[in-house]
Amino acid sequence: MFDFFLNNYKNVTSLQIILELVAFVFGILSVWCAKKQNIWVYPTGLVATIITTYLLYLAGYMGDMLINAYFTIMSIYGWYKWSKKTNIKETLFISRTNNKEKKIALLLFLVTIFVVFGVYKFFGYAIKNENYFDMIASGIFFSGMWLMAIKKIENWTLWIIGDLIVVPLYAYRGLGILSLQYLIFTILAISAYLEWKKILNSKSQIQ
Repeated sequence: MFDFFLNNYKNVTSLQIILELVAFVFGILSVWCAKKQNIWVYPTGLVATIITTYLLYLAGYMGDMLINAYFTIMSIYGWYKWSKKTNIKETLFISRTNNKEKKIALLLFLVTIFVVFGVYKFFGYAIKNENYFDMIASGIFFSGMWLMAIKKIENWTLWIIGDLIVVPLYAYRGLGILSLQYLIFTILAISAYLEWKKILNSKSQIQ
């Protein structure tokens, strides 16, 4: 187990290791803040995604890099949406997706798979079997990030599914720290779903 986490870091610089640890810590903080509906989910998430985008670019994982680049953009959008509280109508509350939002999420999922496939082709990377799991996870995460920005409880369902795909994927690739990070993300996402569901149910009873 010790070798699994450290073997792939023998040939990387100390700066890269430090950056990955920083991204690890801020990534966990971001998911924890999201669970608590704390707006710090976005500034902490920005630190994690910007660093991770850079590290994945260096490693040549274009699909994963694209996911994190998108997370960076959506973090700015989500930060704006969550902080917009000029009146009660504009304040975001936890809710469930309607049919229109489900269609948008599905469209994001399908478009993302197509785009990630195109990115691999554009950069001339051979598409292996593992990359198809990467594409599916990318689509799930893209949709989940959008749903989180508009505070839809289903975002946590997508995070859980996506995390369960990438935990073994990163382990297979030998990226032990990232695999561990997404395992922790899975546990936090399950906890967050239960907490948001409790809040949503309590508000439904009040109404």
